[in-house]
Amino acid sequence: MIPQETDVKEASASSKIWRSWRENLTLVAIALLLAVFIRTFVAEPRYIPSDSMVPTLYEGDRLVVEKLSYHFQAPATGDIVVFQAPAELQRRGYPKDQAFIKRVIGTPGEILKVADGKVYLNNQPLQEDYIAEPPNQPFPAVQVPADELFVMGDNRNDSNDSRYWGFLPRQNIIGRAVFRFWPLNRIGFI
Repeated sequence: MIPQETDVKEASASSKIWRSWRENLTLVAIALLLAVFIRTFVAEPRYIPSDSMVPTLYEGDRLVVEKLSYHFQAPATGDIVVFQAPAELQRRGYPKDQAFIKRVIGTPGEILKVADGKVYLNNQPLQEDYIAEPPNQPFPAVQVPADELFVMGDNRNDSNDSRYWGFLPRQNIIGRAVFRFWPLNRIGFI
């Protein structure tokens, strides 16, 4: 074989290897950028750390929280939202970035109260087939201010929620819980 042919074949092989590595690195970089983009702006996984949402969600459940819908529509009564600690919880020692999960019970302008083991929204009892048990403590009537929400855990008697720390500013919402992916025997939409 002529030395020039050997050099050309070696250069060609080296070039193919480098091209292959460059393509793989490019694919990995694109995948990482997409993952960061999706987690930051579209959806992210979350872990349930407490029993405040029993029987809907249990400690250890893993969820997908979508982040887009509330840019186009307001949270609605019944939505399960994940949010950062509001100011009152921060004053009580919770870090600002600690996430909480609760169900929206009241939206801006609505009046709610808890009496006789029921939650009343605009003087009508809510039909709450998702709660662990009826609330055992009354709560006086309050009107939800603009750009805020009233949230409660489904485990009414074991939930650190708006009854104790006040209204949830809408800007604290991270997203809406939409899908449980763990444990496998309870996989599905929420």
